[in-house]
Amino acid sequence: MLDAAEEAGVRVIWDIFHYGFPDFHDPARPDFADALADFAAAAAEQHRAATGRPIDHCIANEISFFCYAAGAGDFRMPSPVDPVALKRNVVRAAIAAADRLDSVGCGRRIWAEPLIFVAPLDDRPATVAHARALTATQYEVFDMLAGRSEPELGGRPELLATLGLNYYPHNQWYAGAGMIPLGHHEFRPLSAMLLDVAERYSRPLMIAETGAEGAGRVAWLNYVCDEVRQAQSAGVAVEGICLYPITAYPGWSNSRHCEAGLLGFAGPDGERPVYQPLRAELERQRTLFAAA
Repeated sequence: MLDAAEEAGVRVIWDIFHYGFPDFHDPARPDFADALADFAAAAAEQHRAATGRPIDHCIANEISFFCYAAGAGDFRMPSPVDPVALKRNVVRAAIAAADRLDSVGCGRRIWAEPLIFVAPLDDRPATVAHARALTATQYEVFDMLAGRSEPELGGRPELLATLGLNYYPHNQWYAGAGMIPLGHHEFRPLSAMLLDVAERYSRPLMIAETGAEGAGRVAWLNYVCDEVRQAQSAGVAVEGICLYPITAYPGWSNSRHCEAGLLGFAGPDGERPVYQPLRAELERQRTLFAAA
């Protein structure tokens, strides 16, 4: 992958830990911190040997979602886990990996967490408070990394670099109920959510994942880009947008065909068709950002 990226002239921000781990490791165990730090250092060494440059990286993708899903049984784990304890342990491991990478020399770092909004079903104080508490969970990992909460894990403000935010059409919902659709009066503008994060942490931001399926791909990219420009005009430093996934893929839980991204499913010859409406919108958005 390193060689292919170099040949194609693609700059990659490498995920060190994106949910998967070898069978002989357990993210819930204390020794996972050393294992992740060792692996991160080895990845950095391999990257420098192949490219001559330090590695641009995201140490752990969506720690909060990984721990929630592991606790719910959506990921195969060596043993049953407490998602709260698992989150603390993975954050501690991510901090250890960051320290090791800093000691060997590394490039650009981002942290990637879901960006969400949860609305109350009614205006009773307890219902509103519950929805706000659920929305606030999106900050737990960033707060741990910055040492704002649970400082015994080793977090500190300088660990926070670019904050990656993963945002999809399903990232807003009612507490205990269904999704809030785009265009609904309770659907919170993405620009306002970006402003919230920027004001809380005073760090540059990046849309680290975003995308939609089917015919909604173009409209969703249009919406996200418009909202990012609006946030930028309000002074928020949004450094990039990552369309994800870039290819169609089998559904996680049912292997259904998910027509997402720019490239469709590979045909018999291995070629992937390009979804031309999205390609045209990508070019249009590049032009608009370049002119801004």
